[in-house]
Order: sequence, then C-alpha cells, then structure tokens
Amino acid sequence: MFTGVIMGNVLFTIQYEIKPESRNDYLVSIKELKSLVAADGLQSYGVFEDKTNKNRFTEVYLFSDKESFDNYDDASNERLNILLEKIEALKVPKSTKTSTQFGI
Repeated sequence: MFTGVIMGNVLFTIQYEIKPESRNDYLVSIKELKSLVAADGLQSYGVFEDKTNKNRFTEVYLFSDKESFDNYDDASNERLNILLEKIEALKVPKSTKTSTQFGI
C-alpha cells in the first residue's frame, strides 16, 4: 500500500523527435547542454538516441530525492536557457513527452 511517502530517487525523462534537417545543430547544442546541466541533488544526466529512429532522443535526469527534483531550476543559467530554447525550436512540433518516476 502506498503511504504517500517517497523515499527513493526521482527519474525524470523528456523524449522528443528532432527535425531531420536540424540533426547536426541539435547534436552540437545538446553536447554543450550536457556540459552545463548540474544541480545539487542531480546524480546524473544523459541523452540517449532511439535505436530505431535516429532523430528520437531521450534526456534522462536522476535526482537523489524528491526535494532535489522539486528545487531543480534549469532556467537559472542564462546560457542554459538559450540552449533550451534553441533545442525546442529544433524539435518536431508536439513530439515531446515527459515522465516522472519515483524510486521505491
């Protein structure tokens, strides 16, 4: 029975497709983004490419706890914000899906 108390890590994912003609721009931008993403309680961050669709990517954030997840603010860094806006423009419209999972 779930008691409402979350004790474990928080896994947050963002999956999206990139416009095929934007792939090279995306790869350059995401490489820089990876070097900038950091926060207290963020244990790891990675970007993965789908095996069957070379323009579908998943960003994976692993937080140490719910408080770290709740306090995460990726827009606090101006350069990070610029990159996020650029990457958003490279995506196929309405292809973004997010998921938040709590460790048990």
